[in-house]
Amino acid sequence: MTGGVAGQGTGQGRAAASRDFFVCDFFGAVPKHDLASMEHPIFSLSTRPDRRILRYEHNAASITITPSVKGRATIFDADILIFCISQLMAALNAGRKTSRRLTLTAHDLLLATGRETSGDSYRRLRDAFERLAGTRITTNIVTGEDEVTTGFGLIESWEIVRKTRAGRMVSVSVTLSEWLYRAVLSKSVLTLNRDYFNLRRPLERRLYELARKHCGRQPDWRVSVSTLLKKSGSVSPRRVFRAMVREIIRADSLPDYTLSEEAGDIIRISRRAVVVDAAEAPQLRPETLEDARALLPGADVYALEAQWRAWWASSGKPRLGAPDRAFLGWVKGRAERGR
Repeated sequence: MTGGVAGQGTGQGRAAASRDFFVCDFFGAVPKHDLASMEHPIFSLSTRPDRRILRYEHNAASITITPSVKGRATIFDADILIFCISQLMAALNAGRKTSRRLTLTAHDLLLATGRETSGDSYRRLRDAFERLAGTRITTNIVTGEDEVTTGFGLIESWEIVRKTRAGRMVSVSVTLSEWLYRAVLSKSVLTLNRDYFNLRRPLERRLYELARKHCGRQPDWRVSVSTLLKKSGSVSPRRVFRAMVREIIRADSLPDYTLSEEAGDIIRISRRAVVVDAAEAPQLRPETLEDARALLPGADVYALEAQWRAWWASSGKPRLGAPDRAFLGWVKGRAERGR
């Protein structure tokens, strides 16, 4: 696909609309998710229509999630938002203009999120759009620098732009909520391992999100079963939830993290050691390391190179067209954060 901005309409209407659309065109964009969705149980873990109203409070954050008649948006529906966030972040990092109205190719979305491209997959994709648009959020969670109590849908609207004769959607436009778009612009996002999309059990996905959010740069995170139950959004009784977590511990299926049980009904989530094969790792030019030294004076640039390669591996080893530029962008981010 070609990059740029595209719109609909005729005459002046088309010109005006073209400024409001962002076309998803970054092949292999690194998966990213917004911090609020990873911290709080916004999405349903149920595989059946979940029409219960969820009220959740933790520290200073409060959320009320009201589903539509089609049910609350699921953790698998969130893949659409992850795809959109990833595309927008890739554009921001490349210095391109963005908009909260995106045009995407359904086939690319299905492939990027590890789904089949059968006719039934397109039908399920349409159902996901309807649940995302119908699920209403009322919250005071801060995105960016502002705390505002507000109500909104997870996406404001969506429409099929083109459709094949067989009934499969080809191109879709999505308008994200201002709340979510504000999170993207403020870069309140975290990178996900691509293997996240291979997790088929909802609780596995949710535990990975919580591990990614709370471990951060720490080697591990300890949390009580009762707190983990609350933060997961599971509606299972604690004993059933504990049994499900134990099953996940035995399966050891989460990318990047391992789980273990400790005394006092505590779950410990630890980072896995990342081993990077030097032969497949991105190669950097010597002058690139000198540029990195200028960005972070006094830093061990070889250690930075190793950390960046580990980060690249944990992100699913995406194909990099310009590894030197990607590395320097990563170093610049570290410098701006003072780390």
